[in-house]
Amino acid sequence: MQVPPYDERTVTALVTAATAAPSLHNAQPWHFCWRSAGRTLELRADLGRAMPRTDPDHRALHLGCGAALFNLRVAAAHRGVETRARLLPDPSDPYLLATVRVGGTGPPDREVSALFPAIERRHTSRHPFADRPIPADVQQALRAAAAQEGAQLLFPGVWHLEALLDHVRDAEGRDTLEPERLADIQRWTHRDPQAGDGIPEHAFGPRVGSGRAPVRDFAGRRYVPGRPTAAFETAPNLALLGTGRDRPVDWLRAGQALERVLLLATLNELATALSSHALEERDLRELARDPASGMGFVHMVLRLGYGTPGTASPRRPVSEVLDLL
Repeated sequence: MQVPPYDERTVTALVTAATAAPSLHNAQPWHFCWRSAGRTLELRADLGRAMPRTDPDHRALHLGCGAALFNLRVAAAHRGVETRARLLPDPSDPYLLATVRVGGTGPPDREVSALFPAIERRHTSRHPFADRPIPADVQQALRAAAAQEGAQLLFPGVWHLEALLDHVRDAEGRDTLEPERLADIQRWTHRDPQAGDGIPEHAFGPRVGSGRAPVRDFAGRRYVPGRPTAAFETAPNLALLGTGRDRPVDWLRAGQALERVLLLATLNELATALSSHALEERDLRELARDPASGMGFVHMVLRLGYGTPGTASPRRPVSEVLDLL
């Protein structure tokens, strides 16, 4: 089977889909390089977008780049193109996170391709969700999606849910006592509607007036004109995404699993949000796991439910994140 050539337009489309992925504070910590001679896309970490206070080991950076990698795989499959990804292919270059060989003799993944419509629909929602449980069959489908990428998705029981909510309140209290902890948030939140990254004020969502949903207030004490207060859910639907080990390659797998779960949830008409607040301190992250489960390390807390879809956050132009060689 002859492999077709891939022009600049095709590669740009693939990377455009990749960059729709979520990342911590929408920092978009990725950079791509297309090497046409080998039909290979390289995915590199952009350390200029790292967060030294919030993410000193770059775990969240790897998660975001893993999510972008999964979107790229989805977009390629949608175009009928096979891809083969290698994670951390060069031990001497730890921030070359993946190489993706585009095109081959095998068939594209139809199950992955079916997720493509959700890429442009998936946005983080910081709005209230209904106090309504997620059906068991949907939960099972989301668990299976995570497992297909080498990760585990766990819906916590009552005691575990209460513990997680306590950890969020603990993290919020630490922020109050140590304002320097908020340096990364202050860098990545802004009023500039033309900015191509970060979280603009229009995406903050309402302030929490009541309820127990773990919704981070990116405004802090800043006054945002016209921003309402709302009642959030009292019994939030949370899920933990994790892996058995805690290495950079596991973080990349977890990022791909995270995006696969988010896209499938979107196709199932669920609004989605991410919460890493209680995982940004080592002691709280260790407490987040359920010792009775096989999940060794928690990487993300997902909030899922039926409610207002999220607001699109800005994205940088592809020309800023893609080199064509």
